[in-house]
Amino acid sequence: MLPTQTAADTAIATPAGEPALPLELLELELSLDGFSGDEADFADAVRMAADQVGGDFLFDLPASGLAEDCRRIAALRVPQGEEGALAVVFALLDAEGAAIRVETPDETMKDLKRFADAFVDVLQRI
Repeated sequence: MLPTQTAADTAIATPAGEPALPLELLELELSLDGFSGDEADFADAVRMAADQVGGDFLFDLPASGLAEDCRRIAALRVPQGEEGALAVVFALLDAEGAAIRVETPDETMKDLKRFADAFVDVLQRI
C-alpha cells in the first residue's frame, strides 16, 4: 500500500527549473509577487505577507553575499504541513530591488537558518 500524499505535502512545479515550493509557501510567494516598492518597503511587504499566511516576520538584513542576486534577506516562520508547524523560510529582495522570491533554507544558507532558529529560541524565552 502506497502512502497518501496530501495537498499540503504537494510541491508546486515552477517554470524554468526553479525549485518547487510546498503549497503553503505558494500563497506567501503569490502575495509577494506584486511587490512594486523599493528596498525601504521590503520589510513591510514581507511582514504583511507573513501575517496573511499566519506566519511570523523574524528579521531582515542586508544580503552581503549570503545569497546570489539579492540585496536583502528576511527570515520568516510560516506554517507547513497538516499540523501547521512553523518552519523558517527566507524572502529575498533581488539585486534590482524589484522582486521578492521565497526560498526554503538550503546548504548555502544553513548558518543563517541556525541564526534564525536561535533568534526564535531567544524570543520564546522572553
